[in-house]
Amino acid sequence: MPLLWVLRDLLGVRGPKYGCGIDVCKACTSHLDGRAVNPCVVPVSEAEGREVTTIEGLADGEKLHPVQEAWLEQDVAQCGYCQPGQIMAAVALLRRTKDPSDEEIDAIANVCRCGTYFRIRQAIKKAAALMR
Repeated sequence: MPLLWVLRDLLGVRGPKYGCGIDVCKACTSHLDGRAVNPCVVPVSEAEGREVTTIEGLADGEKLHPVQEAWLEQDVAQCGYCQPGQIMAAVALLRRTKDPSDEEIDAIANVCRCGTYFRIRQAIKKAAALMR
């Protein structure tokens, strides 16, 4: 059983979205031990004993994660469907590099049907500055 089904259908976690189910759109992007994964293709058995984080786990109580803050400041979301996965991919990127280049940001393969890529890039740069 894919981890995404356990998260959404059994645990009621709605942040990771079902998009394609084949690791293409990445709307479900979450973290497994701090690394970005796509739970639509991760068997639940691979998550046993590991830390799974979804968009719901980024904020610290009422305090948003810097990437979430930047997303709001830059008015990134339009329809919003892909945004949890986009944010989780951005957090993973900023864990790997504190000052990502445009090329590194553009290498995030999450699909946004609304085409807000420019605002996503600006939000990631803003979040990087907030985190430094």
